[in-house]
Amino acid sequence: MSDSKSIASTEKKPDNPASWSFWTVFSSTFLTIFLAEIGDKTQLATLLISAESQSPWVVFAGAASALIATSLLGVLIGYWIARRLSPKTLDIGVAILLLLITGLLISDIL
Repeated sequence: MSDSKSIASTEKKPDNPASWSFWTVFSSTFLTIFLAEIGDKTQLATLLISAESQSPWVVFAGAASALIATSLLGVLIGYWIARRLSPKTLDIGVAILLLLITGLLISDIL
């Protein structure tokens, strides 16, 4: 009987988002947002404003504040939605939304 306990205790348990460490969540979030933001319209707008204003640190402070504010809004809305919907419902909703956006982008090209 002790053998079955030791085998069960050594099995790897599936990743549970609730048990993720601080650094796992932080690095995953940072890399996702960093890679998504490279070369997007916000970065290009910031580049142009900085070049025109000749005040790069003021532009950086304004852009960073705006990104923090929009990120806070996203986090608060995401937290609110996650407390009201099951993870499966949330996954299906996001999948449908992404398919809808993909369809709109493809129809815009054609």
